[in-house]
Amino acid sequence: MILDTLTNAHRYHCLGPRFVKAFEYLAQTDFSTLEKGKYEIDGTNIFAIVNEYDTVDPSGEQMEAHKKYIDIQYIVKGAELIGHDFLREQTPSKPYSETEDYMLFAEKPAFFTRLDQHNFAIFFPTDLHMPNLLIDQPAAVKKVVIKIGVN
Repeated sequence: MILDTLTNAHRYHCLGPRFVKAFEYLAQTDFSTLEKGKYEIDGTNIFAIVNEYDTVDPSGEQMEAHKKYIDIQYIVKGAELIGHDFLREQTPSKPYSETEDYMLFAEKPAFFTRLDQHNFAIFFPTDLHMPNLLIDQPAAVKKVVIKIGVN
């Protein structure tokens, strides 16, 4: 996992052309005009999901992991906590869904990171993550999750 600000995104261009394209999209898009929804960047290789929600208490949440896609989770507006841990030998509480590309894990996160406006987190298939968590109380967040295909 990687945690940083969008101003440092150029440091991660070494991860490949899909990351370059994803970070260019984040830097060049006016998200204040985009509605919630899915936006194609490069077919099924790279796409963005724009979402708006109120942050939630972690007690009712579970960590997730993906196999087909890497997540770049970018905070457009607001702030949230994201719980995370390393995927080791944990047993999923919800088995992997090929069509939805996720599985859930009941373990509690080992770490929590606060993401503020213009911060991003990159979660690889070896990273468990529990996003959308409240800091002190529920608050409105607008976030873009860019999905980057691992193949």
